[in-house]
Amino acid sequence: MKISTPAAKAVILVHHDQPENRVISLHQYVNRAQNQNPGRHGNHGSFTAMILRIVLAVTCAGAGLPLAFSAIHPVPLDPKTDDAKCLECHEDKTKGTAVHSAIATGCLSCHQVRVNKDTTRVMLITATPYKLCFSCHADKDATQIKGHVHPPAVRDCLTCHDPHTSANKNQLLRATSGEKKDNLCLTCHTQGTNVPDKGSRHAALDLGCDSCHTTHKTGADLTTENQFHLTKAAPALCTDCHDPKDAALQKSHHNQPFGTANCLSCHDPHQSAAPKLMAKFVHPPFADRKCELCHAASKDGKVVLTQSDVKALCITCHSNQAKLIETAKVQHPGAAGDCTDCHSPHASKSPGLPKTDPVNICLGCHTDQAEQGKKAVHHQPAFGQGCAVCHEPHGSERAKLLRAQGNALCLECHGADSVPQKLEAQHLLTIFEGKVRLPEDYFEKNKAFVLPLRYNLGHPVARHPVSDVLDPKNVNKVKTPLSCLRCHQPHAGAQPKLLVKDQQNNMAFCDNCHQNRMDMTQIVEAK
Repeated sequence: MKISTPAAKAVILVHHDQPENRVISLHQYVNRAQNQNPGRHGNHGSFTAMILRIVLAVTCAGAGLPLAFSAIHPVPLDPKTDDAKCLECHEDKTKGTAVHSAIATGCLSCHQVRVNKDTTRVMLITATPYKLCFSCHADKDATQIKGHVHPPAVRDCLTCHDPHTSANKNQLLRATSGEKKDNLCLTCHTQGTNVPDKGSRHAALDLGCDSCHTTHKTGADLTTENQFHLTKAAPALCTDCHDPKDAALQKSHHNQPFGTANCLSCHDPHQSAAPKLMAKFVHPPFADRKCELCHAASKDGKVVLTQSDVKALCITCHSNQAKLIETAKVQHPGAAGDCTDCHSPHASKSPGLPKTDPVNICLGCHTDQAEQGKKAVHHQPAFGQGCAVCHEPHGSERAKLLRAQGNALCLECHGADSVPQKLEAQHLLTIFEGKVRLPEDYFEKNKAFVLPLRYNLGHPVARHPVSDVLDPKNVNKVKTPLSCLRCHQPHAGAQPKLLVKDQQNNMAFCDNCHQNRMDMTQIVEAK
């Protein structure tokens, strides 16, 4: 007995007009219906009936109903068929290493039999498989969970689990260890499968992904443990295998205390292009193994620095940043504290060595922007590449720590005259006079829209201005203030194009300023 699931991509219909009474796809249904004899209804009646069936199928699919109404059972069944009858053919569903506990309650706890004349259909008792799963596993319902949920677990239980029995625990379709062809996790994930020749790979991968991860683990707090579904947080997770008292480990860490440090601040947990699973970006003294530049011998199991405090230590090399922080016209309060409040002193997975990543390192303080992140559409630099693409993190001459004033900020990426500089040896691009570095495929990958502007005209339609419109009677007077922010939000929005007040991209939006559609040159000041 096979039940069609939402994994199918075509709407499935039971076509009663075919002799074999098969389940066919929507496009097949249309083609066959068009080729049939009109019968007693005539051409119009047959076509109308076909259209009604198609509309019904598409409507149900759009409403989230199963893409398969039912599966035709190969032999007729009595409407009151019991579980024993099912097991005459499907006894294999009750045997295996891991058998679904629901099997013990009987086939009809999940399936139902429907008979119409000489056609027997078998279907689930709910509209979709995941709804059926949640009737027992309500704690796995993503709509009721606060926090990051493993994407397949949102509504695709059968992506990972067999509903009846499996050779793997928890009825997984495949094991969580082994080569790519055998490992269920590697169906979607690639960690550990493409290690460079001179790189390193964590041996724990061979033990299975579940040695460190619990797929359904989550929580409202945005901790690393919850975000990546870890069995426990680092370093406790790491020290289960790596004993901090091991002499070889102590030597490799220059006898500095590391037992309570976050291992993930220096090491990638899966693979690295460098030896020892080292993070991609490394602080030069750390990379050169010159630990003595910053560290004295530890005392009583605690780290001892070569300077009186963290900031005094950092400015021995980074005095330019210290000067910028102190003298900037617009100062960043967050930069006034210890450098290690934001930066990792050893290594990081991102340029600039942020302790987390280039977005979340800022959102920890800027909670108002974190709220913006809940909106559906994100500006890529704000919630992807990092806040420092547009903002200077240590201090600026401009309000809001912006790297450029007004439209110049936006046109650095979206202007036709802006040409990023290439650092070919490093596979990077730079903007803002080399101050911001981006991956070499950044603009291609993110499909940054380049505005076809000439003399500040041309967006969103030809001859539409994008900057202040001057009074023709007095060129020193602004008639209509205008900038990118007149129409767009800089961080996120509820609608595409990030339009202000989360409005849709239509003429109603234009009416905010152009209230006379018969004469679009008449402008009303936006409120």
